[in-house]
Amino acid sequence: MKVASLQFNPICENTYVVWDDTNECIVVDAGNSDERENARLKEFIDSRGLHPRMAVNTHGHFDHTLGVQFLKDTYGIPFALSGKDKFLLDNAAPGSSIFGVKVGAMPSIDLDLDTTDEVRFGHTALKIIPTPGHTPGSVCLLCETVLFSGDTLFAGSYGRTDFLGGSSRDMAASLKRLSMLPPETRVLPGHGPSSTIEEELRTNPYLRGHGIE
Repeated sequence: MKVASLQFNPICENTYVVWDDTNECIVVDAGNSDERENARLKEFIDSRGLHPRMAVNTHGHFDHTLGVQFLKDTYGIPFALSGKDKFLLDNAAPGSSIFGVKVGAMPSIDLDLDTTDEVRFGHTALKIIPTPGHTPGSVCLLCETVLFSGDTLFAGSYGRTDFLGGSSRDMAASLKRLSMLPPETRVLPGHGPSSTIEEELRTNPYLRGHGIE
């Protein structure tokens, strides 16, 4: 499995293109927000001969979903998201205005991640790990020793729980669950640099169970 990270939109969100030896791919958290960013993502995919099969989201906040409709329109692929976060798609415009970001039409959910244990493309399967806290429907995606942690776990920190639908109690339980992953697991978050579970257990007090705000 190969992974590329592209940073998009004013909130510096990490969008991941994930592919394997079949050249089939998925896009995790498509945050591309304008024509220039759309073209950058399309050029990356097309220049490598990749064949998108799905847009998959770790959660429903607008900065992670801005580019999903573009992918659906361009490649005719389905969109996978927990149904618990549908309310965030429905309320994306008011939420984004706080950050000065204009959003267009939000995509409809084609695959509810609450109804399946994994998503597949090519020869690759990604396990879905429910990790509520940042949002009710937040999930992480795990493939062997690579974890797409969305806005649940960051290098040295964790996702905010004070947004609508957030829960500090749920976040504490989710972080505890992630702390039990193999230490060599590579953490690819929704914002900021990558890390490993080993590094986070060593440096991130929240993953070590020292409490969250």
